[in-house]
Amino acid sequence: MSLKGADPVSQALRDPSMLARLTVSQWDELIPQARRSNLLARIATSLEDRGLLEQTPAAPRAHLQAARVVAAAQERAVRHEVSLVRNALAKTGVRIVLLKGAAYLLAGLPPARGRLFSDIDILVPQAELPEVEAALMLHGWASTHHNPYDQRYYRRWMHELPPMRHIKRLTVLDVHHAILPPTARLRPDSVKLLAAAQSVSAAPQLFVLAPADMVLHSASHLFHNEEYGNGLRDLADMDALLRHFGATADFWPALVPRAIEMDLARPLFYGLRYCSRLLGTPVPETIMRAAEVARPMALTDRLMDALFLRALRPEHRRSSDRLAALSRKALYVRAHWLRMPPMLLAYHLTRKALRRDEREAGK
Repeated sequence: MSLKGADPVSQALRDPSMLARLTVSQWDELIPQARRSNLLARIATSLEDRGLLEQTPAAPRAHLQAARVVAAAQERAVRHEVSLVRNALAKTGVRIVLLKGAAYLLAGLPPARGRLFSDIDILVPQAELPEVEAALMLHGWASTHHNPYDQRYYRRWMHELPPMRHIKRLTVLDVHHAILPPTARLRPDSVKLLAAAQSVSAAPQLFVLAPADMVLHSASHLFHNEEYGNGLRDLADMDALLRHFGATADFWPALVPRAIEMDLARPLFYGLRYCSRLLGTPVPETIMRAAEVARPMALTDRLMDALFLRALRPEHRRSSDRLAALSRKALYVRAHWLRMPPMLLAYHLTRKALRRDEREAGK
């Protein structure tokens, strides 16, 4: 099967059976793009699940097996780190809601298999942030941003504390009080998210978002993002969540109403649209039509297709066209525009530009 003219990583995720028919030269095209997208271990898992890994040619199989070893090591590290976070916060009595990769892993959800992790994200009530931060600092976590403006930026305008890094293990923890900044145009209600969170079995104090909310968070994170290096991986996470939760009778009927209630109908529309188009996610036709309540005007619709269908490809020279870099820059600007009102955005970008000039002058 030829991979020419198509994104091979999306194609492999959409139809894993095609992997058994690849030639060595096609593997040479797929592997670097999958690695760049942080999806090589997931593809290895797909082959393993189908009993095809051992049938893969020796050279690509070595890369796939190595990716599985790295993913397994990261899984163990994340489980250990989450247990340390839970212990650090035990005396506060705060319910810890895990987000994204750590949530998928601790809840035993499909996106966790073969997933690589860069940090751990948790959600706690905003009123509890001072107590949570103090407890974490006592157990070795410290803020990574020391500039006074950065500290004020995060604490006043963002939906999280400045990222915290453990002084010995160097692991990074993001402590959120919301899933989008309070200055953003969309305003999902954190109180409702926390109230609907579900406990993790056999892990006291740990919770994950409810199924619909987990999908909505995945969509809001991806389609309000400023960087798309992991864009295809995040879309694959959403695809796996939709396939898994979609097997439950009450999931699909509740999804769009919950998105409207949480002011996240537009990101959900984009999530369903691009999961379906790129990864073949089986979204019921009635649900797709219902989600179109948030579809933008025709001109904007075509523009977003042009941008996202490029940005969601692997960030690799073999699968990027001349407009891919421009698309990612446009989405970077869009992300900031969605996060901040114009005057605040202008102030923030001016401060960043001045600091960059100061650093350049100091070299």
